[in-house]
Amino acid sequence: MDPSTSGVLRTPYAQGGRRVSPWNDPPGGFHPASVPDFLPRERLRELQLQRLRSVVGRAFERVALFRRRMEEKGLTPASIRGLEDLGRLPFTVKADLRDTYPFGLFASPMEEIVRLHASSGTTGKPIVVAYTQADLDVWTEVMVRTFTACGLHRGDVIQNAYGYGLFTGGLGAHYGAEALGATVIPISGGNTERQLMVMQDFGVTALCCTPSYFLHLLERAKEMKIDFSRLRAGVFGARRWARRASTSSPCRSPTRRSSASSASS
Repeated sequence: MDPSTSGVLRTPYAQGGRRVSPWNDPPGGFHPASVPDFLPRERLRELQLQRLRSVVGRAFERVALFRRRMEEKGLTPASIRGLEDLGRLPFTVKADLRDTYPFGLFASPMEEIVRLHASSGTTGKPIVVAYTQADLDVWTEVMVRTFTACGLHRGDVIQNAYGYGLFTGGLGAHYGAEALGATVIPISGGNTERQLMVMQDFGVTALCCTPSYFLHLLERAKEMKIDFSRLRAGVFGARRWARRASTSSPCRSPTRRSSASSASS
């Protein structure tokens, strides 16, 4: 099997389990999950085109709204011959997710759906996101690659302050960290004093949360005179990291920052 495709790398990962790389690689070395991030550009573009055509074909066949919009543009899946054709495809906008609530954009039947997440719905109907088991495997793999990209490995202690529940962020980071072989603290969001206590007492080396909440933690830690020196990496997502925020913090942290997108972004 071609190791340059990511499918071969999914097999060591199990949802909710601690199955990690079968190669028993030492902490800190090159992680096999990072292979797709080092593909030669030509091979990468081949893989991207292959997957783009696959996704377009599946959406055209199974999602009525997408098929109608492609037909309005005079497009079929066969129209996608190169990556440059990406710009010809119709956009899916946020209003589409609400207008087709709850399941109108699903490309898989419900018997293949193993999990549903949703937004808070504070401005109207919530946005619903569905996952098949294959989706969850991909999500786990992507988060392993994210963590390895910022230098994390087996033996790290990762405090996951993304929300758990209907919000889609917490569980993705959680399963990725477990698949990496790290120790995960599923603390979820809020309760700042407890967050800081756990961070200090449990020897946390990496933190997952939104950028704005990290700044809040830094401010509160300064007030409480809590040492952040063991924290060496931060994986921040769900919101943008503003440039001004990186320079306006009232106290400094040695943390290496990484931006991790989530489905709520």
